[in-house]
Formats: sequence, C-alpha cells, structure tokens
Amino acid sequence: MVKISEVRAGTGNVSVEGEVVAKEEPRDVVSKYGKRLRVCSATLQDDSGTITLSLWGDDIDKVNVGDKVNIENGWVSEFKQQPQISAGKYGKITILGK
Repeated sequence: MVKISEVRAGTGNVSVEGEVVAKEEPRDVVSKYGKRLRVCSATLQDDSGTITLSLWGDDIDKVNVGDKVNIENGWVSEFKQQPQISAGKYGKITILGK
C-alpha cells in the first residue's frame, strides 16, 4: 500500500486507499476500437494528498462521495500533466465503508 503522494504516472500494480471526496457526472467516450464506454472522474484523498480516480463502467455506480475505497493492482496514467489512477483491466476497487 502506498500513499497518494508517492504515486507516479506510468506505474502499474499500485495499491492505494482513500476517501472519495468528489465525483463528476459520467460521460461517454469512444475507445480506440470504436466501442462506446462510460467514464467518470472522482477525487480520491488520503492524508498525503489527492489524485484523480477514473471510474469505468459498473464502478461508476458502485463508488460514491464519502466512500472509503481500496484500489488493488491499479494503473497510474497521466492526463493533462496530472497523474490519475484506475483499476484498469486487472485491478479491483473495493468499498471499505463510509
């Protein structure tokens, strides 16, 4: 488990824990393969800082503001020079409670 402040873009197999403090409205995007997908940006916070959490598909409806979540085997990418984390293809988001 790492602190949010230690997360770096371009790394995989990242596990972090934090509280969802904000969540935007979901939006539709088209993948590079032409498939329509839903994505939503949320803000994940721990005692070291915040990071954008990208929620895809069913995870959008599972995660709410105020939830404490654990992301296992997450993938950290960069968007507009800011790191963002998602569960990715092989990761998992677990709701730990409020």
